[in-house]
Amino acid sequence: MQIFGIAGLIAIIIGIIYRSDKLIDEVCLIIGGVCLTVYSIYLGDVIFVILQVVFTVVAVYDLFRNKAKRKNS
Repeated sequence: MQIFGIAGLIAIIIGIIYRSDKLIDEVCLIIGGVCLTVYSIYLGDVIFVILQVVFTVVAVYDLFRNKAKRKNS
């Protein structure tokens, strides 16, 4: 199960390092958030679960908001 934690951490780091208007960084943040959510559920850490769910929802919102911006440009 630690693989989810490690994968989530790596995906979020990649998403932050390659922050741009491209799709890849947003997808990395979403994948990282989902992986860390799964890992936090496994750990049973309620606060961390809430944090990761909020992070993932915001990342998905950002994806759709930026997709709409790209479409209108």
